[in-house]
Amino acid sequence: MQITTMGLVLRTVRVGEADQILTILSPDKGLISASARGSLRLKNKLFSGCGLFCYSEFTLTTGRKSSFVDAATVVRVFHGLSKTVEGMALAAYLAEMAAALAPEPPESADFLRLMLNTFYMIGEQKRPLLQLKAICELRAMTQTGYMPDVVACDGCGRYDGCDFYLDPAEGRLLCADCAAKAMRAPNLDPGALYALRHICLAEDDKLFNFTLSEPSLKRLGRASEQYLLAHLEYCPKSLEFLKSVLNQE
Repeated sequence: MQITTMGLVLRTVRVGEADQILTILSPDKGLISASARGSLRLKNKLFSGCGLFCYSEFTLTTGRKSSFVDAATVVRVFHGLSKTVEGMALAAYLAEMAAALAPEPPESADFLRLMLNTFYMIGEQKRPLLQLKAICELRAMTQTGYMPDVVACDGCGRYDGCDFYLDPAEGRLLCADCAAKAMRAPNLDPGALYALRHICLAEDDKLFNFTLSEPSLKRLGRASEQYLLAHLEYCPKSLEFLKSVLNQE
């Protein structure tokens, strides 16, 4: 059966001299693994549309056990990602995250939109990389059914006015007092708490529209990463490289 779909190339694996196995995130098919024969040859018709992080229109022949790329027409190439090592490293990490979390249709359409918008923001350097990382992590978790309880303290119902603790395993908030009773140290200051709520609850067109102080951004970044890793249950290799280029522990 032959199908045509849009898709973002999240991963490429070289096979032999010129073939690739692509992992493609599609709005209407979800995650697709497909063989792109000869796509590493410069003069091959698949060369331009099958590159890593390309957003292309794909024509695929699908079978019971495998799929093959018949045609690939580039719609968008995020050239800005390669401007910095840090930007490429973040894109690689988010792509690995996306491949692990990608939902089935129809939710995959919103998930793809998140990835495309984040890649654009990275490439155009519209926001600090740590902010984009936290946004994509938390929004991806929200879209895939793992949104933390961000409304109020799970212990006493307090909404704001102090530092809070986001439990990475249980996804609940505790105010400073309730966190102390649970023998936990707050990991969110008021700015990071606001950003957490915004990322999880804002409409798509307002998702990236906030700013944070550096201390609040660092807190948000640590909390979002811990929350993601607690639910992924493994540490992506690309995260280790990202931390090395960002000089993070």
